[in-house]
Amino acid sequence: MSLQTIYQQKLCSAADAVRHVRNGDFIVVPTGVGEPPALLTALSEQRRDFWDVKVAQILAVRKYAYIDPTTTQHVRHVAFFFGAATRAGGQEGWIDFIPNHFSEIPEQITRGQIPSDVVFSMASPMDAEGNFAISLAADYTMAAIAKARAVVLEVNPNVPYAHGNCKLHISQVAALVESSEPVLEVGLPKIGPVQEAIGRYVADFIEDGATLQIGYGGIPDAVVMQLTHKHDLGIHTEMIGDGILTLVEAGAVTNRRKNYLPGKMVATFALGSNKLYRYMDRNPVLEMHPVNYTNDPALAGLNDNLVAINATLQIDLLGQCGSESLGAMPYSGTGGQADFVRAANRSKGGKAFIVLPATAKNDTLSRIVPVLSPGTHVSTGKNEINYVVTEFGVAQLRGKSAKQRAHELIAIAHPNFRAELIEQARRMKLL
Repeated sequence: MSLQTIYQQKLCSAADAVRHVRNGDFIVVPTGVGEPPALLTALSEQRRDFWDVKVAQILAVRKYAYIDPTTTQHVRHVAFFFGAATRAGGQEGWIDFIPNHFSEIPEQITRGQIPSDVVFSMASPMDAEGNFAISLAADYTMAAIAKARAVVLEVNPNVPYAHGNCKLHISQVAALVESSEPVLEVGLPKIGPVQEAIGRYVADFIEDGATLQIGYGGIPDAVVMQLTHKHDLGIHTEMIGDGILTLVEAGAVTNRRKNYLPGKMVATFALGSNKLYRYMDRNPVLEMHPVNYTNDPALAGLNDNLVAINATLQIDLLGQCGSESLGAMPYSGTGGQADFVRAANRSKGGKAFIVLPATAKNDTLSRIVPVLSPGTHVSTGKNEINYVVTEFGVAQLRGKSAKQRAHELIAIAHPNFRAELIEQARRMKLL
């Protein structure tokens, strides 16, 4: 039987494809724009026909109708990471949360600690050998595909066919749905003067030939915008976005001096513009791999001079970072921050930067605090912290004592809060 015949036999409507879901199933959906809109819309429309179905994802970028507090007994979202579509539900308690290091989700799925009954994913068109590319988010999806009872793909010609370990064969697929809508575009975050100032400090530490991991946000992108004059940068990251594409187009990224996977950019998910998605299509320079490959600290740390740039919400005087909650209230998730901080610490010549504005709420709150707010989820611990950067300077904490750390962090706090922080540090016997 020809591959095209098999394809046609598995092709169906989204409404019919969703019937592969059974009551009690755990559906795994890829990160971000890898989520399949036709399938999740059909699931939303039929959600009251199901009972106790869960949809798990690290970052939902659209608020589908199934994300509904009144129908959670039918279909409930389970977050590995909160974003705008799911944050309110997480804070109100009707969206559940599974704590994780991004790099370890595939192994948790493989071990059965996180179930995978059904996978819904976007995919590129099938190639001549019968393979589809799960290029927008290989992440934990490849591990989920290996465990799932049913894999349902939304095939879209706008999804790039990327290189790397992101392929599955039609023989692994239970049902196919076709769509042709443009892949969702996610613009660059807003960059203001505070972000620019922080970006300048970090950029000064990045040498020609460094390999970069760049998280999402205004400050990481502000760093990127100030690296266009650098030479022979490499990329080993979890997310590829338009900021990295800017560096490629400027000639700053060549990957020539990478000692691990030289000549190759490596990522696990994409989040950007149609221009980025077109760049990814059959580009031999870029490989998309599962997150247990891209984010494994032991593997990522094989890159010499690895620079990791990630943001936090609050940091205390010991260097503990609360990057994913506002006190006890969930806000995002650990994601790959801890993975790449550890990777940079392992890397020969590596540097891990945690970046944050010095204040919040129009300069009324210091983000550098004596102790983290009660209930704060610690993302990067005191033993892993390296560089901390605000618009007022850089603190290098690795190898420093508790007293030295307090001095370093107070020096980069907003001037309006330094006297108060000094007084609190003295009460804590840190000064």
